[in-house]
Amino acid sequence: MKFSAKNISLTFTAGCVGGLANMLVVWLFGVWGVTKALNVQIAPPFSTPWLYNRLVWGGLWAFLFLLPRRNLSFPARGLLYSLGPTLVQLFIVFPFQAQKGMLGLQLGHLTPAFVLFYNAVWGLAGGFWLQLTAER
Repeated sequence: MKFSAKNISLTFTAGCVGGLANMLVVWLFGVWGVTKALNVQIAPPFSTPWLYNRLVWGGLWAFLFLLPRRNLSFPARGLLYSLGPTLVQLFIVFPFQAQKGMLGLQLGHLTPAFVLFYNAVWGLAGGFWLQLTAER
């Protein structure tokens, strides 16, 4: 994608769509007890600040889609780019901001797998959104 006002807007929106998908999956896994069943303590309540956080950060991380990578589809790029927020969550947010240990292991031993999965949801949803809108 080239840098234009339209592409920047589409990219940020794609990240927000991905953030919404991520938020819904994280919340639903908590409501359904999936994380609890696997001894992972990630079950945030649905709240406006939590939703806002996911939408804004999802939109900002989506600017990675503006990097030139023409040989990969948008969904594949989404999966690749989802590693960025995953690494930040596991190596900066959990240990230093949330005080949950490196990789968030104080929340459960499978926490890194859930974080990787949740961010993959973000990347795929944002990538599919861009694929749909970029074709027009």
